[in-house]
Amino acid sequence: MSTATVQALANLYAAADLIASATPVLSDPQLAPGHAACFGILLEALGAEQARAQIHMAHAVRRSGAHKLDQPSLQAVAHASAEPTESNFAAAEGHTTAGRTAFRSARSFMQDWLDIPRNIAHDRLVQADCLIGGVDDSGQPIDPWLTELATDFADPALDPRLVAATALKLHSTRKDLPDGAAGVEQKQQLQSDAHQLIHSDPKSARKHIANMVAQVKAGKRPLKALLDEVGLFRRGTRRGLIEYILRVLPSQAAVIEAHFAGTGNPATQAGDRQGLQEAEAEFTGDPGEGWDDEATKPDWACEENDAQPDPEPAQDSASDPDTDPEPAQDSASDPDTDLESASEPDADPDIDPSDPPEMESDSEATSTRGESIPAWEDLKPERRRLIGLMALLLKDHRASDYRAGQPPGTNQAGLATAQVSVILDYEKMLQGAPNYAVSSSGLMLSPGEVRTAMCNAGIYPVILNGKSLPLDLGRTQRLFTKAQGRTIRAAYQGCAYPGCAMPVERCELDHLDPWEKGGCTDIRSAALCCPVHHVERHCGLFHAVKIPGCRPMVLLSPDLDPKQELRVNTHFMTPEQALANDALAQEMTAKWRAGTIAVEIVEP
Repeated sequence: MSTATVQALANLYAAADLIASATPVLSDPQLAPGHAACFGILLEALGAEQARAQIHMAHAVRRSGAHKLDQPSLQAVAHASAEPTESNFAAAEGHTTAGRTAFRSARSFMQDWLDIPRNIAHDRLVQADCLIGGVDDSGQPIDPWLTELATDFADPALDPRLVAATALKLHSTRKDLPDGAAGVEQKQQLQSDAHQLIHSDPKSARKHIANMVAQVKAGKRPLKALLDEVGLFRRGTRRGLIEYILRVLPSQAAVIEAHFAGTGNPATQAGDRQGLQEAEAEFTGDPGEGWDDEATKPDWACEENDAQPDPEPAQDSASDPDTDPEPAQDSASDPDTDLESASEPDADPDIDPSDPPEMESDSEATSTRGESIPAWEDLKPERRRLIGLMALLLKDHRASDYRAGQPPGTNQAGLATAQVSVILDYEKMLQGAPNYAVSSSGLMLSPGEVRTAMCNAGIYPVILNGKSLPLDLGRTQRLFTKAQGRTIRAAYQGCAYPGCAMPVERCELDHLDPWEKGGCTDIRSAALCCPVHHVERHCGLFHAVKIPGCRPMVLLSPDLDPKQELRVNTHFMTPEQALANDALAQEMTAKWRAGTIAVEIVEP
């Protein structure tokens, strides 16, 4: 055993001891905010290096045949780990045996002796195959399966966790790729696209890579085959609830997503929180408006002479402090989650999944034991969407049962008007490309679905040029028209801030040329920001950049982006759109630095 190996093992032991001693000190409630930020940066850097080392460990265990160590060697290893001295490490070098061993494979050794969960051990070995290399039956090394990503994995400037998760996701497509040279070419294209996304748009890379892989697995299936599988299927009763599975075409999903966006926006009539809570009361019996009992009646409404029994103390609405009251998108559809679990087999909808563990959140526990109703803003968006769907299904039945002061047919809470914009790439459409249309929610539509959608009311075609600028600019006036707003939302698809996941329906139109300073309300001088980043832009925390003949871009502050590159938020785009817009941002950055274009950095 070399001295370098002994020192490296001793360093690992010391690192664990140092982290254990630093954590209690840095957990002090009086810790300064700047030191807390340093704590976060340093700890995340340690986490990234640990993730890289764990994959190298899996490769080392398999390459060295550690699972073949004999019993005395395993005892020496355990002793050296507990008492890390130079002599103990030297004695722990170990010997393998050609006879019967305690572990069948490297994965078995990692699972049973290192106590690494089986699926994690499997994933690390797959990641080692993709990013470091494997070992054949004769013990000879094999080149990594993803050579380009292997270089990224070794790059200390990149987060190895993102690269490792990407490798796992791409590895899951190996059975879906065609045989021969075509499969090799498609794998290389996937790897090159993933490499570009990791470098240019790491915040949204997971989502786009997951979508790319989903497209590979979906393949090109005829419409008849798709229609044979769409529908609303009842699965039966489980845990007191009736379960359904809904399978729809992308064009149908676009309408559903638009409806959900309407019910999720508290600024609209359809998303009115109080109205949705009252709508839910019609199904659950939970009280909506009014006073539930004497305990909830305000003091001014209580009659002094009434004999009132001692009410039980009112309980506060329980809420999970870790739950975001208005998440940008459903976690069940988050591609990041899918990316992290790429090695798991696809769930078969015909097979009943195992029951979830018998656990309840704080809000569920309070609701069950104290009969307290959770605050509406603390409920999951899935529940609000269900109420909106039920209200939509009962719309005809409520035609004559409207609230006082509202004419028949007036929208009620939950009855969102689903408006879907279909974005047509004009140049691709002229070329006859099959993927020239995408919905405003980022769903790719086939040409047949586009032709069908054009016949439906509530579908708005928006034709863009190659640089995502609307061709029809409309009239200039103080406020944006609805047509202009619909076009801007279709063109930019979400908040301008890179990585922001706020849906486009919740974003605000932003005048890049202030009206009070002589600016025009022109579609070329408009940006789209969520309420938070709208305020931040006007506070100067980042800048919008106007570029001649191109969509507006964003310039982050130097502390967030030391390279000072122009950026575009690609979160709600398809992978192809994301790659094209990242390339466009890099092109505009290069031209800006070369002085060949005159960009305007918009003042707050």
